[in-house]
Amino acid sequence: MDYRGYPNFAHGQADKIGVLITNLGTPDAPDTPSLRRYLKEFLSDPRVVEVPRALWWLILNGVILRIRPKRSAAAYRTVWTERGSPLLFHTADQAEQLQARLADQYDDQVVVRYAMRYGSPSMQQVIDEMLASGVRKLVLFPLYPQYSAATNGSTFDALAREFMQRRWLPDFRFISHYHDDDGYIQACAAQIKEYWAEHGQAEKLIFSYHGVPLKYLKKGDPYHCECHKTSRLIAEALGLSKEQYLTTFQSRFGREEWLKPYTDATLKALPGLGIKNVQVFCPGFSADCLETIEEIGEENREYFIEAGGEAYAYIPALNANAAHIDALQAIVERELHGWSLTRDTELTEKLAKQREEHYGTL
Repeated sequence: MDYRGYPNFAHGQADKIGVLITNLGTPDAPDTPSLRRYLKEFLSDPRVVEVPRALWWLILNGVILRIRPKRSAAAYRTVWTERGSPLLFHTADQAEQLQARLADQYDDQVVVRYAMRYGSPSMQQVIDEMLASGVRKLVLFPLYPQYSAATNGSTFDALAREFMQRRWLPDFRFISHYHDDDGYIQACAAQIKEYWAEHGQAEKLIFSYHGVPLKYLKKGDPYHCECHKTSRLIAEALGLSKEQYLTTFQSRFGREEWLKPYTDATLKALPGLGIKNVQVFCPGFSADCLETIEEIGEENREYFIEAGGEAYAYIPALNANAAHIDALQAIVERELHGWSLTRDTELTEKLAKQREEHYGTL
């Protein structure tokens, strides 16, 4: 195998630390061809769908990719903005603000970039750019607070595959989860309190997380437990009793059983139990996207109102608000601990000159 190198690399160039934040991904445009490409990449990942490959290939290509792209494109058009996909621009804003924060302390020695696990900008593209800029130590930070093999695990797989093809490996640190990080918990609580200060508090606060198949829990995936711990910690920060909040799971796909209770079924049932005023917050989503804006903000609102509910509100995700960036910065800086960026410039230049005399410019 011919391992990929760095043809323009200069041995005397200054080393940098890279921080790569990632999120799930988004289509390039809200149209059927773009959704077909995106869904094919996403749903072909064996971490996402744990079904025998031959059987799943037939289902995916013979059924799903013939039907779902058109329907998904219509949903994406309802959330698309002048800046494009909400998930994409919120993640870009998070990277920009995190870069500005770290530059105050480390100048240009720390490089912050963002990539999508599926779609653009791809991890391969962004990692290429980071390495070309001198990154020799890399922190990979998937913005999924609660660990799941289908999200954080899949992101690590992509990183491993990327560097299996490279000649020179940087030092790595991987942030696998931060579901109980105090800064993140306090940022969630502050977001909810700010909403309450303007709109008042509902009878019931619902924490809705993206669902995964129940079999993943039975196989040892910690996602379910970490979601419940996040809910409990946020509720404690808000001073809520157990009767004042619920944890539910949304966005299920297919016919098998997923984590329960389901968000949509819960919202359809609550009015019949006398709960007519609810607010929904999604702690597992670091940025607003189709699943929060359209599914929670619109679709589930309709379910609740049609079932007899009177007041329904979606509390926006943390996105790039200051408290969230504070939390992300603190997590990153803990990972940077022990990585020195100081260099003996005179010695480095001397060694580079010696190498050039012996071997020529590499």
